[in-house]
Amino acid sequence: MQKRKIGNLEVSALGLGCMGMSANYGPPADRQAMIGLIRTAVERGVTFFDTAEVYGPFTNEELVGEALAPVRSQVVVATKFSFELDPATKERRGGVNSRPEHIKAVADASLKRLNTDVIDLLYQHRVDPNVPIEDVAGAVQDLIQAGKVRAFGLSEAGAQTIRRAHAVQPVAAVQSEYSLWYRGPETEILPTLEELGIGFVPFSPLGAGFLTGRIDTSTTFDSSDFRNSVPRFSPEAREANLALVDLLKDVAARKGATPAQIALAWLLAQKPWIVPIPGTTKLHRLEENLGSTEVELTADDLSEIDAAASRIELKGERLPEGALKMTGL
Repeated sequence: MQKRKIGNLEVSALGLGCMGMSANYGPPADRQAMIGLIRTAVERGVTFFDTAEVYGPFTNEELVGEALAPVRSQVVVATKFSFELDPATKERRGGVNSRPEHIKAVADASLKRLNTDVIDLLYQHRVDPNVPIEDVAGAVQDLIQAGKVRAFGLSEAGAQTIRRAHAVQPVAAVQSEYSLWYRGPETEILPTLEELGIGFVPFSPLGAGFLTGRIDTSTTFDSSDFRNSVPRFSPEAREANLALVDLLKDVAARKGATPAQIALAWLLAQKPWIVPIPGTTKLHRLEENLGSTEVELTADDLSEIDAAASRIELKGERLPEGALKMTGL
């Protein structure tokens, strides 16, 4: 597995997003099976694992912590703070909370759940409009100085927020949605990160599964699957958006690859400091995703993909309205 740098962290070129093992894509997967999947990922060369306290809530951190305990020194673990959660009911209380004292309490709780002495990368999950980002950066800086955290990250933050935070405590990575399915970060975020030397971690690099080519207008999701509330997954939007999947299928056929592998290879080809974190609960999907690192897209391939994609008008917002309001993009 090739390696890449995000900030001062060296990680595998492809990470593993663990959220879907516990939340948001239907009922939680079998715990022991997911422990086995995570450990198989390590055997295949994956060294970068992404979780958050809100996934579950809490249960995903515990899963990741148990799975990686035998190889903890060999991997980089990222987690996140931000949401107001009730430890008793394990439910969200509502909004975000990035007050410094809350950040430090969450970090201590995450350390226990992850069964580790240090969090390699601690992200602010969503920007808190009520707390200056300088105060957030300062709190994480305190955690770094205390040896509890190695690096600071932001998720779905705008360019100016990134700059302000970076001026207080260097930001190692920014995590936001990015793929051929959603290219919003290209306008301001990617140029800002390149200027400041910050890594980029695209989540949903396969468009929440749409770019795999295995979802069409007849696909149904479990009642607890978040895609039921996403405008871009409405039947009408799906029908229009399949044009993007057809493009990926055409390129994949020529390259002896799958649409998912082309989508991930396209991301990897954008910048050497981009590290996508596709998630899965299935071993054969893990193997397929990792195969993307062996797919070579030439400059002509990339130009062709960009030209064809520019002629496709994607329908529907990428997130429900309430979730969109919580992003800085």
